[in-house]
Amino acid sequence: MNALELGLLLSRIQAVCDEMGATLRRTAFSPNIKDRLDFSCAVFSTRGELCAQAAHIPVHLGSMAYAMRDIVAGSDWDEGDMVIVNDPYLGGTHLPDVTLIAPVFVAGRRVAFVANRAHHADIGCARPGSMPLSRTLAEEGMVIAPAKLLVRGGMNPVMLETLERGLRNPRATLGDFSAQISANRVGVERLAAVCAALGTSAFAAALAGVNDYAETLSRKALAQIPAGVYRHTDYMDGDGFDAAAVPISVSVRVDQGTIEVDFTGTSAEVTGNINCPLSVTAAAVFYVFYCLMPTGTPACAGSARPIRITAPAGSLVNARRPAAVAAGNVETSQRIVDALLGALAAALPERIPAAACGSMNNLALGGAGWDYYETIGGGTGGHAGGRGLDAVHTHMTNTLNTPIEVLESNFPLRIRAYGVRGDSGGAGRHRGGDGMIREFEFLAPASITLLTERRSFAPWGAAGGGPGARGLNVLNGRTLPPKAEVEVETGDRLRLMTPGGGGWGSADYP
Repeated sequence: MNALELGLLLSRIQAVCDEMGATLRRTAFSPNIKDRLDFSCAVFSTRGELCAQAAHIPVHLGSMAYAMRDIVAGSDWDEGDMVIVNDPYLGGTHLPDVTLIAPVFVAGRRVAFVANRAHHADIGCARPGSMPLSRTLAEEGMVIAPAKLLVRGGMNPVMLETLERGLRNPRATLGDFSAQISANRVGVERLAAVCAALGTSAFAAALAGVNDYAETLSRKALAQIPAGVYRHTDYMDGDGFDAAAVPISVSVRVDQGTIEVDFTGTSAEVTGNINCPLSVTAAAVFYVFYCLMPTGTPACAGSARPIRITAPAGSLVNARRPAAVAAGNVETSQRIVDALLGALAAALPERIPAAACGSMNNLALGGAGWDYYETIGGGTGGHAGGRGLDAVHTHMTNTLNTPIEVLESNFPLRIRAYGVRGDSGGAGRHRGGDGMIREFEFLAPASITLLTERRSFAPWGAAGGGPGARGLNVLNGRTLPPKAEVEVETGDRLRLMTPGGGGWGSADYP
């Protein structure tokens, strides 16, 4: 297959991912999926290698790419099967992210897999929103090891009963599972058509060719980083039970297009749920280096082949069961990115931006009969080419804020303020982007969980730029800690002010 044919194939399988995502969004029940777009879709080879993905959520896709080989090898697959999994220690990220995987068969031969992952506000946790302050994985909700949700095209009644029994509000969540099933069925049909047109042997060779091509581009791009060892340490605000800073230390060794990332020196596992399974850590590492690759590099397993990761077992970034991980996926992944960018800034000062917001600013809440979850954007870091962006989701997330109209029509909430947090970006030759302000008024009693970061340690500036403003969580005029569980009454108001990005360059640069 020549370069033109390879490019056309890659576009076709990426289009399959895009159509899967469109199907999932159209058929989902929850605002979390259909409005915030908290989902991802991808295509994998028959051995579980990532071959193509839509431009969805980096932490979803990178972790799936890291873990799919084991999931594929651990199951027997028949045409029409669909496996469900959310176990963070068996290929998941955190429990609300539920993955459905389906094999693609052509003429009786398995030729590929399609998969999608979506975040569910209800995964059976005792706390609404299924993002609690937790000490163990069991406190975070229902743990689903890889199991067949569909068997040869039919629903598995045993698995369905397990899900119905384990969820807080099963009707809405099962509706979203049906949307995920529909998305995979579309992917199976479209990808089978692509394969049938090429022939199964040519299709398998083409998928291998896509990954080899991506590896070539990756090694060429990474070879542009000056050889050497680069180090940086950044800090988490605490784990929700202890306010002490939690360090993430990284060493990046660069040698002629090969990268070794070593997290030796990072904190050991902590009591709270900011621990990361290794798959999430890998997703953050792959994301950073993929950002340094040229436009058009296939986002597949081949692009990650030059990268090696060392993370001590039992550390914050390679946690062991039953360590709690709910916030590791959403918060610690962001700090891993910051630590890596901080290290690489010494090697590529003109290419690496200042630190972004550094938090997904997670808000989980609910009451009788309802669950809601959202992440809230912040500022991105300034960079050599200009100012940071205002009020956007950054790095490991790629979702949207829930529109006010959708939120107020679905839940007993009213938005009292929603806008850019002026002057929160760091000073510098190129200022950091500003964060956001979002204020909620509660129209009924509710339980709230906040999992936020950069309330103690500000986003750092680069090349002499100043830090971004730290975030602030305020309930009825009272400042809350970065991670908190609180009960609210009708009329209470919660105001979240998210961090700005760091500035780039000295402010007095001529």
